[in-house]
Amino acid sequence: MKIIPAIDIIDGKCVRLSKGDYSTQKIYKGKPLEVAKEFEASGIKYLHLVDLDGAKSEQIVNYKTLEEITSQTNLIVDFGGGIKRAEDVRIAFESGAYKITAGSVASKNSELFTDWLEVYGSERIVLGADCKDRMIATNGWLESSTHDVLDFIQGYEKKGIQEVICTDISKDGMLQGPSFELYKEILRQTKVQLIASGGVTSFQDLLDLKALGCAGAIIGKAIYEGKITLKELERLC
Repeated sequence: MKIIPAIDIIDGKCVRLSKGDYSTQKIYKGKPLEVAKEFEASGIKYLHLVDLDGAKSEQIVNYKTLEEITSQTNLIVDFGGGIKRAEDVRIAFESGAYKITAGSVASKNSELFTDWLEVYGSERIVLGADCKDRMIATNGWLESSTHDVLDFIQGYEKKGIQEVICTDISKDGMLQGPSFELYKEILRQTKVQLIASGGVTSFQDLLDLKALGCAGAIIGKAIYEGKITLKELERLC
């Protein structure tokens, strides 16, 4: 299972939110590049980089931070947040992202997202399936949709999507454990590579997600709050 720390960016700073609420943002010490280098020094290979400014705008904003991290580390970066146009995909890849994750455009413009999947391939395009009460949420989780998360994933699986990042928004940043039952259902009814995101609180959570069959786990606040140490992650990696 891939261990994937997350760096969320607002105004060029490393932050974490609770349940996706921008008013709850907490700024952590260290610039995103410094944090990324610390992850790499601990044996981490992957990074989930989220442009929270871009997520609630109409385009990506913090691509310079992406460029800085990819040019000064060897981390394999998955970049998300604000990718709503073909131009955003181009900028993200030219700035060094290995993969991009898109959720809002997949919910609102299936034709465009499917086109990206065909052009770049399923190894470079990740489906973001962020949900609240099972319903897909978009635009930095500020808007809800009528798409059930399982139906949403199954629909794109038929179109060739292989990797899905699924975040239960009610769990995100709350340090109360992942949404195990939802992940069980998705893994039982699809064959996608499921990346669990939201609520990871302890090292045991990671072991349980691995046993469940998740292809990866994204870890955010648990690292920054010291619930999971980089030494523990180093051993698991």
